Amino acid sequence: MALRRPTAADGPAVTALIADCPPLDANSAYCNLLQCTDFAETCVLAEREGAVVGWISGYRPPSDLSRIFVWQVAVSSAARGIGLGGQMLDALLDRPAIAGVRALTTTITEANTASWRLFESLARRRGGSFARAVRFDRAAHFAGLHDTEFEVTIGLPQPVAEPARKDIS
Repeated sequence: MALRRPTAADGPAVTALIADCPPLDANSAYCNLLQCTDFAETCVLAEREGAVVGWISGYRPPSDLSRIFVWQVAVSSAARGIGLGGQMLDALLDRPAIAGVRALTTTITEANTASWRLFESLARRRGGSFARAVRFDRAAHFAGLHDTEFEVTIGLPQPVAEPARKDIS
């Protein structure tokens, strides 16, 4: 299993993977291309034998660079049950682009038990706090057409470390 940054060429495979992973919301192919390019440093692609089997999209909100927001976690049915979601989250948090992050946030609907387990496990593994609160309400924000999204905040006990720098002077 290879975990890497995505490229523009991965866009179609990411779009197909998300479509095959209900209850994830399908994004436009263009949105996925932007994630694979402009946000590549905060996205993770899992590949096995040339096939895309996992995906995490995320970004650091410009209003609060001490956070990383994980937008989607997708794992192909062919790669479930081996802890790939957790491996991808750990790989993301270990990247230099995440240096200084003090919290990971995401949103999860009440019924998405796999996501609840994934992020609760991450909090335990990293020794972080775990909190949840309504972020986007079914009636107020989705006109009744989408389930309420709960924001999960995992406070990291220490900011993600910056990579060691070499003195080249």
